[in-house]
Amino acid sequence: MNKEYLISLEQKYGSPLYVYDAEKIISQYKRLENAFSGVNNLKINYATKALSNISILKLIKSLNGNLDCVSIQEVQLGLEAGFTPDQLCFTPSGVSMTELDHAVSLGAKITLDSLSVLEEFGSKYPNIPVSIRINPHIMAGGNKKISVGHVSSKFGISKEHMPDVLEIIKQTGTRIDGVHMHTGSDILDIDVFVRGAEVLFEIARNFNDLDFIDFGGGFKVAYKEEDPSTDIEEFGKIMSDRFNEFCKDYGKDLAIEFEPGKLLVSECGYFLAKVNVVKPNTNTIFAGIDSGLNHLLRPMYYDAYHHIDNISNPLGNEKKYTVVGYICETDTFAKHRPIAEIRQGDVLSFKNAGAYCFSMASNYNSRCRPAEVMVYKNKDYLIRERETFDDLLKHQIEVNLDL
Repeated sequence: MNKEYLISLEQKYGSPLYVYDAEKIISQYKRLENAFSGVNNLKINYATKALSNISILKLIKSLNGNLDCVSIQEVQLGLEAGFTPDQLCFTPSGVSMTELDHAVSLGAKITLDSLSVLEEFGSKYPNIPVSIRINPHIMAGGNKKISVGHVSSKFGISKEHMPDVLEIIKQTGTRIDGVHMHTGSDILDIDVFVRGAEVLFEIARNFNDLDFIDFGGGFKVAYKEEDPSTDIEEFGKIMSDRFNEFCKDYGKDLAIEFEPGKLLVSECGYFLAKVNVVKPNTNTIFAGIDSGLNHLLRPMYYDAYHHIDNISNPLGNEKKYTVVGYICETDTFAKHRPIAEIRQGDVLSFKNAGAYCFSMASNYNSRCRPAEVMVYKNKDYLIRERETFDDLLKHQIEVNLDL
């Protein structure tokens, strides 16, 4: 998306602003689809938590995708977006039985990730098939905060506890219709997926009537021009061959499922923020913007890199800036980053702002969340209004104490 067009959107909708390129989402979806053209039954379950705006979900539905939901509210969003219950894969961790009851009442497909819940659910709903999430004991991902398949992770049932799983399903009569894993995010090495797949294949042999195997997501995207990313095409070829081989040996044509989030929406997103102040210091120049960790938490929480362009002055001489927010915390987006000369009032564009950006936004410091815009074929659509002060008060109840 060119800088002039982004500037025009900021002028039209204000700042700060999230902008999403629908055509990028479509191309990434089709890329993954094409990479697995060699399998008979591919299901792409978009990770709703990455970007849950209902217009984005409807776009995924138009591509014949399904949803991976980790909360009952995401299941409800999926239904609002027009998905049928069987297209909603509920894969929570650590939720109450009440939430699972709700998911059952809505008809979502259920994945369980602990022995105690498997036993309780199976005793209560012996006739409802479920899938189980396995912890394969594989360390993978960009950093420890986004690695979720290692031995110390809270996610999944340890692969070492399969005897316990088998005993529980023997006692409850539960049918296991799928096995599932998700090892982490920003995984570059295809071999990590293959090693995880071999763990799932071994687990799958314990069950005679599976419908699918879900290999999760976690594909790496490029954050910098020189960054490597997961070779989806090579991965598709290797994984398709191995999966087809397993299905032949298993004696049944299973569905192969993935849960991409970042792969589909990370690169579609741009976050636009205006510069409030340029403040030279003894060892850096601070560029303070009209946003903060309340709108874009990833750099502070994950040490994530977002490329920053000064789209108001793209040809300016580069200087090194420390880009910071207006929150009363240390909300630093970039340190000593070379950026075209920044002036007060300039608009900065943060790339890779589609995944885990707006969806992690908050009202910290009593700030309002920004608007969201989706662009398709050079036409822009407002898909979320900017919050107002009234929104901050909406659910608060005033109590005047008689002191």
